[in-house]
Amino acid sequence: MNAAVAFRAAFGIALLTVMDAVVKGQIHHHPFIVALFMRFAMGGLCALAVLAIARPARPMRESLIGNTARVPLVVLTAGSFFYSISVLPLAEALTLSFLAPVFVALLGGLLLKEKIDRRILQALGFGLAGMLVMVWPRLQGHVSGAGLGVAAALFSAVSYAFNLIMLRRIAVREHPTVIVAFQTVGPALCLAVPAWYAFVPMSLGDLAIYLLAGALGVAGHLTLTSAYARAAASRLAPIEYTALVWASLLGFFLFDEVPLYTTYLGALLIVAGAVAVSRR
Repeated sequence: MNAAVAFRAAFGIALLTVMDAVVKGQIHHHPFIVALFMRFAMGGLCALAVLAIARPARPMRESLIGNTARVPLVVLTAGSFFYSISVLPLAEALTLSFLAPVFVALLGGLLLKEKIDRRILQALGFGLAGMLVMVWPRLQGHVSGAGLGVAAALFSAVSYAFNLIMLRRIAVREHPTVIVAFQTVGPALCLAVPAWYAFVPMSLGDLAIYLLAGALGVAGHLTLTSAYARAAASRLAPIEYTALVWASLLGFFLFDEVPLYTTYLGALLIVAGAVAVSRR
């Protein structure tokens, strides 16, 4: 793996983490369902623009079915994750999402009949230990009002793992711009009706911020996808954990968040388990 590919992957992670921070800020000003809808609606506009420029081959029937089936799962994954960052420090919610590779390995064994070896079970043990270290202060009531946020972050990691399992079957034969278009436009359509009933007037500044979030999301996904097309996933996986650095900095400077020391102790255990799975 050369330096250019590694930089591309790190840049994609940075873009997505900044997008998370932008949406987190908007959730504090607008109803949650509206903020979630606007993130996908503006992302959908950006994805369709990229699709019009790229002009990939028309998706086949199997791809249409697979991408459409992923849409509700994308809504659940994003909805639970964005809820978690609305009540938890950005760094903590993002670290809990690092459990996803471990869940992918387990689900791969259960759903795709892939081998579950001792290393996967050890990684699961590290991940669960790290999670307990992170959430222990909240379970003890030292930090109030965040229990649902922890549950939402864990649910998001599991649903994201299901999402990746489904994506494996279509990613090898579908253009990335088509996949990104489905996973932005589809959720926007699903959320349009509930968002309509909760909609509130927005300024041009708010619309511009949501457009920025949508553009960051599309650019981040396409950049990361292009990096994974040029290097093995096992080589790039550790780079994904640079998101913790960005999340810590953004959380501190934008939201005055100072994560508990247990966040970083738990992160070490979770990342150790996830890296072990990625190198099996």
